[in-house]
Amino acid sequence: MTAPRLEIDLSKIRHNAQVLVKKLADRGIGVSGVTKAMLGNPLFANTLLSAGIRGLADSRVEDIENMRKAGVDGQMELIRSPMLSQAARVVKSANISLNTELETIAALSAAACAQNCVHGILLMVELGDLREGIMPSDLEDMVRRTLAFPNIRLDGIGTNLACQNGVVPDARNMGELSALADAIDATFDRTFPVVSGGNSANLNWALGEGKKGRINNLRLGEAILLGCEPLHRQPLDGLYADAFVLVAEVIECKTKPSQPTGTIGQTAFGSAKSAANSGPIRQALLAIGHADTDPTGLAPIHQDLKVLGASSDHLILDTQDQTCPIGSEVAFSLNYSALIHAMASPFVTKQYHQNSASRDSIAAA
Repeated sequence: MTAPRLEIDLSKIRHNAQVLVKKLADRGIGVSGVTKAMLGNPLFANTLLSAGIRGLADSRVEDIENMRKAGVDGQMELIRSPMLSQAARVVKSANISLNTELETIAALSAAACAQNCVHGILLMVELGDLREGIMPSDLEDMVRRTLAFPNIRLDGIGTNLACQNGVVPDARNMGELSALADAIDATFDRTFPVVSGGNSANLNWALGEGKKGRINNLRLGEAILLGCEPLHRQPLDGLYADAFVLVAEVIECKTKPSQPTGTIGQTAFGSAKSAANSGPIRQALLAIGHADTDPTGLAPIHQDLKVLGASSDHLILDTQDQTCPIGSEVAFSLNYSALIHAMASPFVTKQYHQNSASRDSIAAA
């Protein structure tokens, strides 16, 4: 078989999406399925829609365009602020986009007028993580100005936490977002329909005790794909954590010293790790590296193997005296960083399948 390859079990992804849609619906929260890690793959997009996801969300207009060309049906949302240079493409392919700048909204308005359509806007509010967002004190004025643009429909507000500085979504910041939604509803004498609380990092809050206020939408990617919450990478009850397996081929296996010899400088990827002297070790070299994935996010499924390091095109394992013949394959589980890099690599083959999901790999409920 071709290696390296990423084996993707769509049945497990569908299961994860269905479980999360149901659990969140019980709390009055809808789900936007984030397709960016999968590069807008139509198979994945249709899997989410078949699981009851209400709409699809991606950070790249190119991915949305590819899904449209493939005939994927459903609402499409651009979740990275649009580039001015892509305003016309955004309006043509996406129903909604997340925005923070009036100049960008003006360009979207002009494009929507030219295309004789209406484009939806979600205004993003800064609540502490210091990535994108309008300061809360500026939100009322931003709403007023957005409402004045022709062919623009203001659908509501949202926020994003945990991505830049790891700020945890909690009762305080989600309560602030709810209060802001109530305030603009009262000021403008209308109910804006969407209050998007964030991403997979919101799940501990959303599925926990306590009122959810006005929050009625989450944008979920990692939790659906990997079956875990991003704050502590803990498995979520009832979800599969093994929908993805990365497989690489062994190209060398030799006994070598455990410590390098000679004066040590920087490697191609920064400072070298210091290695303990544990005597000769059996070392395997695999045909995969930084050009294909994030090696720090890989964990050998065979627990006796240990990742020692990587270069652009090689991954080095301590085999712990396990047999790794030339041409044999080693399987890895991945974290989110390793997954998105592997998906983006043209050197990693993607194999989709619809296996009957084994209950053994579901996190205990």
